[in-house]
Amino acid sequence: MSSALVTTNLQDLTLISRGKVRDVYRTSSEGLLLFVATDRISVFDVILRDGIPDKGKILTRISLFWFEKLKDIVPNHLVTADIDEMPEEVGKYRDQLDGRSMLVRKAKVIPIEFIVRGYLTGSAWAEYKKTGTMHGMSLPDGMVESQRLPQPSVTPSTKAEQGAHDENISPDRAGQLIGSELYSRVAALALGLYSTAAEYAHSHGLILADTKFEFGLVPSTKDTSEDEIILIDEILTPDSSRYWPLDQYVPGKPQPSFDKQYVRDWLVSVGYRKGLESGPGGNGEGWGIDETVIQGTRRRYLEAEAMLKTGSSGT
Repeated sequence: MSSALVTTNLQDLTLISRGKVRDVYRTSSEGLLLFVATDRISVFDVILRDGIPDKGKILTRISLFWFEKLKDIVPNHLVTADIDEMPEEVGKYRDQLDGRSMLVRKAKVIPIEFIVRGYLTGSAWAEYKKTGTMHGMSLPDGMVESQRLPQPSVTPSTKAEQGAHDENISPDRAGQLIGSELYSRVAALALGLYSTAAEYAHSHGLILADTKFEFGLVPSTKDTSEDEIILIDEILTPDSSRYWPLDQYVPGKPQPSFDKQYVRDWLVSVGYRKGLESGPGGNGEGWGIDETVIQGTRRRYLEAEAMLKTGSSGT
């Protein structure tokens, strides 16, 4: 097994940003960017010191799978994942980039994360226990953890700068931030994506409990008077989604999962809490991960990929 790639070093390309997982570079092709999925992992919006070997490659394969499957619902930013089809300067870094990079269209990012929830879990469950609401929206009384919602719902959040926490907001607030017409259009697309993906996942033994979509705007090729909405970033990976095994689903408690929840639970068990983002003692050294957790996370991501593609965990 290869070691984790936590930072890329492409000296002849201009680095635009390092995100929680992705390094983004400018290329010589006008309007095209290079997205590189590293093996970094973040939980609670905190990047951990240790990476998960091959995680970036798994995320890229899953994203490519879903981009192809859902392209008729909404276009996406993917141009190619084949290094031989990328600008010449990219090829010399094949050893770092192969299997984990995408050449994508540059877009104006819509500054809202469109989280679609089909089940009551995570921060939505925490809010419901306190107020009976989810992102400020009323829900029926008496619901239990992990219960299926009456219908899938878009629950938006702000896009925080790195190191800060995303903030759950109401749909009304999201509409105020980006315009109610744009919000309604994008929310409808997000619901369509989720419903199609959830149905497919269910047929392959997985519950898609929730997921996060990000969108951008590019000049329309059909109508020059308005921009076109496209899907950007990653899509429906274990980093941006909660996947549960269908055959183990029991509402009323937390579910086993094929996503980052495993790492979140472990980090909390060793003392993480809000206010200690910089390390166990708030000392700036960051949070590491035990080797068993690293291997367990890698295994879960591979199992999710195998089930999505074949209906079997591959184990």
